Amino acid sequence: MIAAYRPGTSIVHRLPAGAKIVGLAMAGTFLFFVANVASLVVCLLAVLALYPLAGLSLRDALATLRPLFVILVILVLAHAWLNGWEVASGSGLRLAALVLFAGIVTLTSSASAMMGAIETGLSPLGRLGVDVEKISLALSLALRFIPMIAAVGAEVREAQRARGLDTSLVALAVPLIVRTLKMGEEIADAIDARGFGTTRKDGPDRST
Repeated sequence: MIAAYRPGTSIVHRLPAGAKIVGLAMAGTFLFFVANVASLVVCLLAVLALYPLAGLSLRDALATLRPLFVILVILVLAHAWLNGWEVASGSGLRLAALVLFAGIVTLTSSASAMMGAIETGLSPLGRLGVDVEKISLALSLALRFIPMIAAVGAEVREAQRARGLDTSLVALAVPLIVRTLKMGEEIADAIDARGFGTTRKDGPDRST
Protein backbone atom coordinates (compact mmCIF):
# COMPACT_ATOMS: atom_id res chain seq x y z
CA MET A 1 0.00 0.00 0.00
CA ILE A 2 2.97 2.33 0.43
CA ALA A 3 4.76 1.26 -2.77
CA ALA A 4 4.89 4.58 -4.62
CA TYR A 5 8.46 3.93 -5.72
CA ARG A 6 9.00 4.01 -9.49
CA PRO A 7 12.13 2.03 -10.44
CA GLY A 8 14.33 3.80 -12.94
CA THR A 9 17.85 4.61 -14.04
CA SER A 10 17.67 8.39 -14.16
CA ILE A 11 20.27 10.59 -12.50
CA VAL A 12 17.76 11.34 -9.72
CA HIS A 13 17.19 7.63 -9.12
CA ARG A 14 20.95 7.09 -8.85
CA LEU A 15 21.36 9.74 -6.18
CA PRO A 16 21.68 8.31 -2.65
CA ALA A 17 18.42 8.38 -0.72
CA GLY A 18 20.15 10.24 2.08
CA ALA A 19 21.18 13.04 -0.27
CA LYS A 20 17.61 13.41 -1.51
CA ILE A 21 16.21 13.51 2.01
CA VAL A 22 18.76 16.14 3.03
CA GLY A 23 17.89 18.07 -0.12
CA LEU A 24 14.19 17.92 0.81
CA ALA A 25 14.93 19.25 4.31
CA MET A 26 17.10 22.04 2.91
CA ALA A 27 14.46 22.93 0.31
CA GLY A 28 11.79 23.13 3.00
CA THR A 29 13.98 25.40 5.12
CA PHE A 30 14.85 27.57 2.13
CA LEU A 31 11.23 27.92 1.02
CA PHE A 32 10.24 28.96 4.53
CA PHE A 33 12.43 32.06 4.23
CA VAL A 34 11.38 32.97 0.67
CA ALA A 35 8.60 35.55 0.80
CA ASN A 36 8.66 37.05 -2.70
CA VAL A 37 5.93 35.57 -4.89
CA ALA A 38 8.01 35.80 -8.07
CA SER A 39 10.87 33.92 -6.40
CA LEU A 40 8.46 31.23 -5.22
CA VAL A 41 7.15 30.83 -8.77
CA VAL A 42 10.73 30.27 -9.94
CA CYS A 43 11.23 27.69 -7.16
CA LEU A 44 8.05 25.89 -8.19
CA LEU A 45 9.14 25.79 -11.83
CA ALA A 46 12.57 24.52 -10.80
CA VAL A 47 11.00 21.64 -8.88
CA LEU A 48 8.74 20.82 -11.84
CA ALA A 49 11.84 20.70 -14.05
CA LEU A 50 13.19 17.89 -11.87
CA TYR A 51 10.34 15.56 -12.87
CA PRO A 52 11.47 15.05 -16.50
CA LEU A 53 15.04 14.79 -15.20
CA ALA A 54 13.87 11.90 -13.02
CA GLY A 55 12.12 10.20 -15.93
CA LEU A 56 8.73 11.28 -14.64
CA SER A 57 6.05 13.17 -16.51
CA LEU A 58 4.31 16.39 -15.62
CA ARG A 59 1.19 14.25 -15.28
CA ASP A 60 2.91 12.60 -12.29
CA ALA A 61 3.47 16.05 -10.82
CA LEU A 62 -0.17 16.99 -11.32
CA ALA A 63 -1.27 13.67 -9.83
CA THR A 64 0.74 14.53 -6.71
CA LEU A 65 -0.86 17.95 -6.36
CA ARG A 66 -4.43 17.17 -7.48
CA PRO A 67 -5.65 15.69 -4.17
CA LEU A 68 -4.24 18.71 -2.32
CA PHE A 69 -6.29 21.14 -4.38
CA VAL A 70 -8.96 21.46 -1.68
CA ILE A 71 -6.35 22.06 1.02
CA LEU A 72 -4.54 24.58 -1.14
CA VAL A 73 -7.76 26.47 -1.85
CA ILE A 74 -8.68 26.57 1.84
CA LEU A 75 -5.15 27.67 2.79
CA VAL A 76 -5.01 30.41 0.17
CA LEU A 77 -8.47 31.74 0.99
CA ALA A 78 -7.76 31.75 4.73
CA HIS A 79 -4.48 33.61 4.26
CA ALA A 80 -6.09 36.02 1.80
CA TRP A 81 -8.77 36.87 4.34
CA LEU A 82 -6.31 37.25 7.22
CA ASN A 83 -3.15 38.54 5.57
CA GLY A 84 -3.92 39.57 2.00
CA TRP A 85 -3.50 37.95 -1.40
CA GLU A 86 0.28 38.32 -1.62
CA VAL A 87 0.86 36.27 1.52
CA ALA A 88 -1.85 33.83 0.43
CA SER A 89 -0.24 33.25 -2.97
CA GLY A 90 3.15 32.76 -1.35
CA SER A 91 1.80 30.15 1.06
CA GLY A 92 0.11 28.21 -1.72
CA LEU A 93 3.20 28.25 -3.95
CA ARG A 94 5.43 27.26 -1.04
CA LEU A 95 3.29 24.26 -0.11
CA ALA A 96 2.94 23.14 -3.73
CA ALA A 97 6.70 23.28 -4.32
CA LEU A 98 7.46 21.37 -1.13
CA VAL A 99 4.91 18.64 -1.89
CA LEU A 100 6.25 18.26 -5.42
CA PHE A 101 9.80 17.93 -4.10
CA ALA A 102 8.69 15.31 -1.57
CA GLY A 103 6.92 13.50 -4.40
CA ILE A 104 10.19 13.22 -6.32
CA VAL A 105 11.94 11.79 -3.26
CA THR A 106 9.30 9.11 -2.71
CA LEU A 107 8.94 8.24 -6.39
CA THR A 108 12.67 7.75 -6.92
CA SER A 109 13.69 6.19 -3.58
CA SER A 110 12.64 2.82 -2.22
CA ALA A 111 11.32 2.60 1.33
CA SER A 112 14.25 0.44 2.41
CA ALA A 113 16.74 2.95 0.98
CA MET A 114 15.09 5.83 2.81
CA MET A 115 14.96 3.96 6.11
CA GLY A 116 18.60 2.95 5.74
CA ALA A 117 19.63 6.53 5.02
CA ILE A 118 17.69 7.90 7.98
CA GLU A 119 19.10 5.25 10.32
CA THR A 120 22.62 6.07 9.14
CA GLY A 121 22.10 9.78 9.66
CA LEU A 122 20.64 9.32 13.13
CA SER A 123 22.99 6.55 14.24
CA PRO A 124 24.99 8.85 16.59
CA LEU A 125 21.80 9.36 18.60
CA GLY A 126 21.61 5.62 19.21
CA ARG A 127 24.49 5.95 21.66
CA LEU A 128 22.27 8.25 23.74
CA GLY A 129 19.53 5.63 23.98
CA VAL A 130 17.38 7.00 21.15
CA ASP A 131 15.47 4.33 19.19
CA VAL A 132 16.80 5.24 15.75
CA GLU A 133 14.91 2.41 14.05
CA LYS A 134 11.53 3.74 15.17
CA ILE A 135 12.40 7.29 14.16
CA SER A 136 13.50 6.17 10.68
CA LEU A 137 10.27 4.22 10.26
CA ALA A 138 8.17 7.21 11.33
CA LEU A 139 9.97 9.59 8.97
CA SER A 140 9.87 7.23 5.99
CA LEU A 141 6.16 6.59 6.55
CA ALA A 142 5.56 10.35 6.71
CA LEU A 143 7.19 10.72 3.31
CA ARG A 144 5.29 7.75 1.92
CA PHE A 145 1.97 9.15 3.09
CA ILE A 146 2.25 12.03 0.62
CA PRO A 147 1.73 9.91 -2.53
CA MET A 148 -0.68 7.67 -0.65
CA ILE A 149 -2.91 10.62 0.22
CA ALA A 150 -2.55 11.84 -3.35
CA ALA A 151 -3.88 8.54 -4.66
CA VAL A 152 -6.74 8.46 -2.16
CA GLY A 153 -7.62 12.06 -2.98
CA ALA A 154 -7.82 11.22 -6.66
CA GLU A 155 -10.15 8.29 -5.93
CA VAL A 156 -12.38 10.45 -3.72
CA ARG A 157 -12.55 13.19 -6.34
CA GLU A 158 -13.54 10.70 -9.05
CA ALA A 159 -16.21 9.14 -6.83
CA GLN A 160 -17.67 12.52 -5.88
CA ARG A 161 -17.55 13.70 -9.49
CA ALA A 162 -19.68 10.70 -10.44
CA ARG A 163 -22.20 11.85 -7.82
CA GLY A 164 -22.08 15.46 -9.01
CA LEU A 165 -20.42 16.62 -5.78
CA ASP A 166 -16.97 17.46 -7.11
CA THR A 167 -17.52 21.19 -6.45
CA SER A 168 -18.34 20.67 -2.76
CA LEU A 169 -15.33 21.16 -0.47
CA VAL A 170 -17.01 19.26 2.38
CA ALA A 171 -17.89 16.30 0.15
CA LEU A 172 -14.24 16.07 -0.91
CA ALA A 173 -12.51 16.83 2.39
CA VAL A 174 -14.49 14.59 4.77
CA PRO A 175 -13.99 11.26 2.91
CA LEU A 176 -10.33 12.12 2.35
CA ILE A 177 -9.76 12.75 6.06
CA VAL A 178 -11.66 9.61 7.09
CA ARG A 179 -9.80 7.37 4.64
CA THR A 180 -6.45 8.88 5.62
CA LEU A 181 -7.12 8.19 9.31
CA LYS A 182 -8.21 4.65 8.47
CA MET A 183 -5.00 4.05 6.50
CA GLY A 184 -2.96 5.30 9.43
CA GLU A 185 -4.77 2.92 11.77
CA GLU A 186 -4.26 -0.03 9.40
CA ILE A 187 -0.54 0.69 9.09
CA ALA A 188 -0.22 1.00 12.87
CA ASP A 189 -1.97 -2.36 13.32
CA ALA A 190 0.31 -3.96 10.73
CA ILE A 191 3.39 -2.63 12.51
CA ASP A 192 2.13 -3.90 15.88
CA ALA A 193 1.29 -7.31 14.38
CA ARG A 194 4.89 -7.67 13.19
CA GLY A 195 6.22 -6.78 16.62
CA PHE A 196 8.26 -3.88 15.31
CA GLY A 197 10.39 -2.29 18.00
CA THR A 198 9.69 -4.96 20.62
CA THR A 199 12.55 -6.50 22.51
CA ARG A 200 12.32 -10.21 23.10
CA LYS A 201 14.09 -11.65 26.08
CA ASP A 202 14.65 -15.21 27.12
CA GLY A 203 13.21 -16.22 30.42
CA PRO A 204 10.16 -14.96 32.32
CA ASP A 205 8.64 -11.56 31.79
CA ARG A 206 9.82 -9.25 34.57
CA SER A 207 7.70 -6.27 33.59
CA THR A 208 5.11 -7.04 36.24
